Amino acid sequence: MATLSPRTFGKSGKRIYQIQFRDENRVKQTITLPASRYREKIARQLKDVVEVLIDKKINDDPRQHGPTKAWLENAPPEILAKLAKYGFCMLPSTHTLGELWDKYFDSHPDMIPQTLKTYTYARERFFSFEFFKPNVLLHKVTKAKMEEWRQFLRTETKLAPATIAGTLSKAKAVFNWAVKVGWIAESPLRGVGRGTYRNPAKDRFIKPEEYHKLLTACPCQEWRTIIALARYGGLHPHEILNLRWCDIDGESHRFKVFNAKMRQHEDKILREVPIFEEVAIELEKLRSIPGNEDQEYVVNRYPDREQCNLGTQFSRIAKKAGIGKVPRPFDNMRASRSTEIHKVYGAKKESVWIGHSLKVALESYLMVTDDDFAIAAGKKAVKSVDKTDTAPGSETLEGQP
Repeated sequence: MATLSPRTFGKSGKRIYQIQFRDENRVKQTITLPASRYREKIARQLKDVVEVLIDKKINDDPRQHGPTKAWLENAPPEILAKLAKYGFCMLPSTHTLGELWDKYFDSHPDMIPQTLKTYTYARERFFSFEFFKPNVLLHKVTKAKMEEWRQFLRTETKLAPATIAGTLSKAKAVFNWAVKVGWIAESPLRGVGRGTYRNPAKDRFIKPEEYHKLLTACPCQEWRTIIALARYGGLHPHEILNLRWCDIDGESHRFKVFNAKMRQHEDKILREVPIFEEVAIELEKLRSIPGNEDQEYVVNRYPDREQCNLGTQFSRIAKKAGIGKVPRPFDNMRASRSTEIHKVYGAKKESVWIGHSLKVALESYLMVTDDDFAIAAGKKAVKSVDKTDTAPGSETLEGQP
């Protein structure tokens, strides 16, 4: 409990309000307010706020108390400084939005180029449209403002839903970092939905017959191997370009995949993937080419492994193959394989071999295929799936992928 006591000093008649309480160590503490600047009503409100805050601190209660939070958001800096002295709150941040993004980039010097590019684009969108300005103080940005921004992106811009989701996701990471380093007490994006990354109009299941057409149209064996690793290995482009011959273990029928995006998670940075037959065929052909036995990397056509864009050459190959335009080709090849593995081997193996959680698979990768419609219409039989780790709804189609 806290007590409020008005005090008057001698002949000067100076009046103050004293709010006394015992901290979490049972030590008596006092907060003083000059009556010349604060009415008794404010002093009584502060006493009530102190009672709530000391109770939360003693009981280690992280929950937000709505009225108390609202009062603190509008409290004068002088009062916040007095409360901050006892660890009841944080002082308003003097950092700006522009400084926040700059410091976030500075604190993540090991971001791989692809990730750095997505965060750079997110920053550009954050400050586009004159909605946020770099000189705005960080603590002035509220959750209501973020909700307004999200609605603005959806209704007033031509950005695709997936692009908006990505922008919000990256902004959330940046503001969460601000909380972590103590710049703000809570992210204004907490609880603000980002939407879905999925754009069904850009989903395309790459059928086996289309895969073989792509192989035929490839300019060299390295590109045949790239497409095999993407479509039947389920690898990202940067994983393909960083795959080494020493990572491939023919005796154990698997190869190791290094994902630089996961370097902050030691248990996820490496995964093992089976050497599926389609992948083995192209790897053998590539390895048998004279000179390749001395190479460190499987793919050596592109020495700049961090900045290389495989999409341009893939578009040429797809055009030559006559399969039409393939949006997000490497995402769709990976998603095609994810869908097949989920059906044939179950959710657990799909998660381990493709390298993401079931939540991510459901949200961004698993597709409904033409064969699914055929099965539902009774035109195609369903073969039993490997039951050792099958999730509900992960039945397989007839035959292997």
